[in-house]
Amino acid sequence: MTNRITQTFKALASLNSTAFVGYMMGGDPDRAASQKLLNALPEAGVDIIELGMPFTDPAADGPTIEDAGLRSLKSGTTLSTVLDMAAEFRKTNATTPLIIMGYCNPVHHMGYSEFSKRAREAGIDGAIIVDLPPEEDSELRAAFETHNLALIRLATPTTDAARLPKVVAGTKGFVYYVSMTGITGAAFATGDTKNASIKNQVAAVRAASNLPVVVGFGVKTPERAAEVAKDADGVVVGSAIVEAFHKDGHDAAIALVKSLADATHGA
Repeated sequence: MTNRITQTFKALASLNSTAFVGYMMGGDPDRAASQKLLNALPEAGVDIIELGMPFTDPAADGPTIEDAGLRSLKSGTTLSTVLDMAAEFRKTNATTPLIIMGYCNPVHHMGYSEFSKRAREAGIDGAIIVDLPPEEDSELRAAFETHNLALIRLATPTTDAARLPKVVAGTKGFVYYVSMTGITGAAFATGDTKNASIKNQVAAVRAASNLPVVVGFGVKTPERAAEVAKDADGVVVGSAIVEAFHKDGHDAAIALVKSLADATHGA
C-alpha cells in the first residue's frame, strides 16, 4: 500500500535520517536462495525493497543486473514467481515497503488489472516500470488506483523543467531520480560539480512532486551512499548488492547491505 511507503519516510524524517533502498533480482539464482536474501534485507537495514522481475531485454540495465535476470529466467522464474516471493515475504514482515521493478512486457502480458490485483494481494506497495512513459501508462495507473498501489516514475538528468511536471504527475510514494545518464551499475562520477548537480536536481524534483526523492544508478560504496544521502530522501543500491550475492554469496551480500545502510542512515 502507498501508506506503507509514506509512513517509512515519515518515520525516517523524524529521526533526521535517509532511507536506504536495496534492489535485488527475484529468482536469482533460484527461488530458494533469492527468497532467503529477500527475507533478510530488512534486518540488514533496508528500509524499502525493490524486487526485480526478470526480463529478456532489459534496456536500462548493465551487465550485472542483465546477467542476474538471465540466471533468474533460466531457473524458471516468472512474474508469478516474483509475486509469490512477495507473498512469502509478507508472512513475516508487514511493515517494509516492497516495490516491484522491471519492464512493462511481463506486466502487460499478465494484464494490468490482473497484475494490480495480484500485487495488492501479495503485499506489494507499488512498481517502477522503467520503459513505460507517462504518455503510455494511463491504463496501468487506473488499475493501480483501484488497488491502492503506487506507480513510481523515474526522473533523469535530461528531464528538463518543461518535462518534469509531466513525469511527476500521478506519481505516488516517491520519485526515483536516476543520477546519471547510462545504465545501471556504471561508474558514478564524483566531485563538487557532480554533487552540486545532484543536489539541485533533487531539490527541483522534490519541489515539483511534493514527494520524497530517492537517488540511484551508480551508487556502489558506503562512502558514495553517505555522500548522496546528504541531499536525497533515499539512496538506492542495486548492482553492487546483486554482484556481491552472485560472486560471494548470501553472507557477503548481507554484510555489504549493512555497511551501505549504516552509511546512508548515518549521513
